[in-house]
Amino acid sequence: MDVNGWLMVWGLGAYLLGSVSSAIVVCRLMGLGDPREDGSGNPGATNVKRLYGNRPAALTLAGDLLKGLVPVAVAVWYGVSAEAVAVIGLAAFFGHLYPVFFQFRGGKGVATFLGVMFGLHGLIGAIVAGIWLFVAKVLKVSSVSALVAALLAPFVVYASLTWLGRAEQAWLLAAMTAVMSLVLFWRHRSNIQRLISGEEDRIQR
Repeated sequence: MDVNGWLMVWGLGAYLLGSVSSAIVVCRLMGLGDPREDGSGNPGATNVKRLYGNRPAALTLAGDLLKGLVPVAVAVWYGVSAEAVAVIGLAAFFGHLYPVFFQFRGGKGVATFLGVMFGLHGLIGAIVAGIWLFVAKVLKVSSVSALVAALLAPFVVYASLTWLGRAEQAWLLAAMTAVMSLVLFWRHRSNIQRLISGEEDRIQR
């Protein structure tokens, strides 16, 4: 099989991995309801926490993060091209958003996005996660934290890769990150509307 063939297989594998909805799987295994049918209707860690508490939410968060981290980290470790890394990262991300196993009804993508960032490099993931945590601590609004982190992530990717001596990959992988960031904003459009109207939920302890 040639390089393009392997890339298609790897990309498909990343998409299928992304399509495994951690929220739905965790809730089913724990005998809980379908998070798509209650609360915000989003199969993600925030809605699972709101409905069922910290433990299932933590498992959901870990699963969604790993879906982005594992395929990208393996690709980087193997030393494939930046183009291939970008395809694999986008495949895992869009798999989470539009999972083939769950009628294409996926989550908003924040944790899988963060997993892709960690897959690119631990430093990148740590900075983007740090931005999320800092904004969450100050403003206590999950959607704002996610949007600010997504907005700054392309710049973090470009600056970090350049500093790490991977400048030849920086523009392309920053562009990949920008695509995901734009999609995250689109997926959070209802949250943005609630923010404007002052109705968005705050983070609860």
